[in-house]
Amino acid sequence: MAIRHRVEVAGDLLLVTASGYDESLAEVQAYGLAVIEAALAHGCRRVLCDERQLEYRLGTVDTYQAAAFLAEQAPALGRAALVCAPECAPDAAFWETVAVNRGLQVRAFQSLTDAQAWIAEA
Repeated sequence: MAIRHRVEVAGDLLLVTASGYDESLAEVQAYGLAVIEAALAHGCRRVLCDERQLEYRLGTVDTYQAAAFLAEQAPALGRAALVCAPECAPDAAFWETVAVNRGLQVRAFQSLTDAQAWIAEA
């Protein structure tokens, strides 16, 4: 089961709910681009991705490449938060580090409440 996602708009906040698992680097890049395009299309400056039902299967090199690619593609959206399942937290933290080092304002969380609080600060 590949990555499935749906988006909702609440003012300038794009809410993304994703599930399934990532099958390849290309699929993760396509998912990231779809989120960026949705944010731009709806004029959203903040993005909250609920990925608690998404299983991260990429290896370290592909995770690095995914974060670097999306950092190149993302305009200055403002802030993005992603919420992952506890077993995916190490991969999410690594992805966050790579993306932040390339200028994105993004954070990974395990708690939806914490992510909502952080994204609301923007």
